[in-house]
Amino acid sequence: MNPWLDISQRLNESTPYWPGDAPYSYRLNSSIAEGASVNVGEIRMSTHLGTHIDAPFHFDGQGKKIIELDIDLYIGTALVVKVDAAESIGIKDFEGIELTGVRRLLLGTGQWKDHSRFPEWIPAVEPGLAPFLANKGVRLLGIDLPSVDFLDSKELPAHHALSGCGIHILEGLVLDGLEPGLYDLAALPLAIEAGDGSPVRAVVKKKG
Repeated sequence: MNPWLDISQRLNESTPYWPGDAPYSYRLNSSIAEGASVNVGEIRMSTHLGTHIDAPFHFDGQGKKIIELDIDLYIGTALVVKVDAAESIGIKDFEGIELTGVRRLLLGTGQWKDHSRFPEWIPAVEPGLAPFLANKGVRLLGIDLPSVDFLDSKELPAHHALSGCGIHILEGLVLDGLEPGLYDLAALPLAIEAGDGSPVRAVVKKKG
């Protein structure tokens, strides 16, 4: 039996975060070591720290929030594909790859090489890729980068293009060492009613 593999970033005080965003912190408000009957922790962090999903509300004031999303998108068969994203990620990177009927697509670019540091640069998803993937049936796009857009983008064209085509976004995956192919995926967001994003524990299991 194939094991479940964790493809999410660990959350701790060293987890890299967007410059200016809220870093991760954890503390015990109740401590057994200090005489309490139980340990009770408190977490503070950005909803876009580490491995996370974006709700459309993240980049569209009228977009759906976390609690309104279809959770079926985040559980099921996914195709892992490795792409050579030296500059950007576009239709050209999928030549010879059969995507018809693929509902969940996970992209390994290998461009975030040191997960202990926030990257200085990443390739972006070309907006024209969105309708191409949607026509193939893709509804969830996961990527091993902190964003589908360039880090300094304010217009977020890839976010808007993907959302406009009905494709949801999963960012910050750790796909190092994962072979291309079909996997079972589970990457559920928390039930944050007003959420613009949510951390996830993303795991996969090789099919077959």
